[in-house]
Amino acid sequence: MRVFLAAFLSFDTLCSMLNQLLIAFGFSAIIVALAYWRGSLSGSGAAGALLVGTLTFGLGGWQWGVVLGVFFVSSSLLSHYKEAEKRTAAEKFDKGHRRDMGQVFANGGLGTIIAVLSAVVPTTAVATQTWFYLFVGVMGTVTADTWATELGTLSKSPPRLITNGKPVDVGTSGGVSPLGTLVSFLGGLLIGLTAGLLTDYNLLLTALAGALGGLVGSLFDSLLGATVQQIYYCDSCEKDTERKVHKCGTTTRPLRGWSWLNNDVVNLLASVVGGVTATLILLSTSVAFAVLIL
Repeated sequence: MRVFLAAFLSFDTLCSMLNQLLIAFGFSAIIVALAYWRGSLSGSGAAGALLVGTLTFGLGGWQWGVVLGVFFVSSSLLSHYKEAEKRTAAEKFDKGHRRDMGQVFANGGLGTIIAVLSAVVPTTAVATQTWFYLFVGVMGTVTADTWATELGTLSKSPPRLITNGKPVDVGTSGGVSPLGTLVSFLGGLLIGLTAGLLTDYNLLLTALAGALGGLVGSLFDSLLGATVQQIYYCDSCEKDTERKVHKCGTTTRPLRGWSWLNNDVVNLLASVVGGVTATLILLSTSVAFAVLIL
């Protein structure tokens, strides 16, 4: 690994990177410890979050770390908001609000990989701004999806399946509502605005990339949930769920979907779509600008 990095980075750069990683580890450890104490992370989730935070902040830069922090803090706070009212919907979800390592990597893992690549791939090959917009789209998606889940379930109007518009129970995979769609847009917008305010990149363009990237990624998440995500059925409660063992303790049976496509994989794939969307917004704008000045 050291030889691989040395092929791209000078000795001074490697030393600077190491210092950044040590600082990032310290800040991440504090945040993770507080989140674990608050009940937002399990033991494995804390370990995963420490790795994600250290690499994202240490290799991407403090701006990347703040964007990641905005996602994590806002999502953790919302997961505890009106918990009692969301308890029925939560029975359908694969996991609770206390994130484990799988959830951490599904939400933050891709962003971490992008941060690592931005540090080791020469800017002559891929511009730093391209990596950053890809990151903004990814974080916009996971924020949008989490906000839609945590707040959309509180909607007074029943959700409707994204594929055919039929009303479904609250918490059903693939169900969308006007409130959920609105807050998913706002969640992505928050990420985009944060990223734009912390950098020299165009604020409007960055905010748009976060908002639209987040919204598109979140809707793609719902589309997968309504079509090919693995869903189970509890014969005792006569309810569908994402859980292999229902809340009542009954072992569920597969109802539909692909066996390997659980909620964590759906989140990961959706974040890819959101990241690509944000990057396309950047590239299309750059092309349009180049055409105008010709």
